[in-house]
Amino acid sequence: MTRALLALGSNLGDREAHLRGAVEGLGDAVVLVSGVYETPPWGDPDQPHYLNAVLLAVDPAAGPRDWLATAQRLEDEAGRVRDPARRFGPRTLDVDVIAVWNDDGEPVTSDDAELTLPHPRAHLRAFVLRPWIDIQPYAQLPGHGWVNDLLRADEVAGDLADLRPRVDVHLDS
Repeated sequence: MTRALLALGSNLGDREAHLRGAVEGLGDAVVLVSGVYETPPWGDPDQPHYLNAVLLAVDPAAGPRDWLATAQRLEDEAGRVRDPARRFGPRTLDVDVIAVWNDDGEPVTSDDAELTLPHPRAHLRAFVLRPWIDIQPYAQLPGHGWVNDLLRADEVAGDLADLRPRVDVHLDS
């Protein structure tokens, strides 16, 4: 059995519906879903704001590559089109595998170019770290430490001020 922390983001089309579709597409694997935050775009400012959330999922048969395949399937189902010229460009749905833990609770690490675990930039992204605290107040990002400490780092704290809780949006499965 593996646990995975997945980050969800959408800034094109019906953003709420895309996030809900991802949660529903994971079905019974979903254990916890964070609140939703509206965030400015990261890495490419010429685009609409995002809705972001994270979720914790469990699957007795899934390995790390299965989580990646699931993330890509959810993006495809939401009509995601990748623009190689805009790595951080707009998207109907983005699903990132942030971290995976194996049966005994140990974090899975990978330096594979297709699936780096933990996610190589998660420690710098307020839009991942802040929702994560909603579902796991004492979370640790493998290799980087306590999520609460990461949120206070200079690289993240500035972005944190721009996150807006969207209490009107609920993604419960």
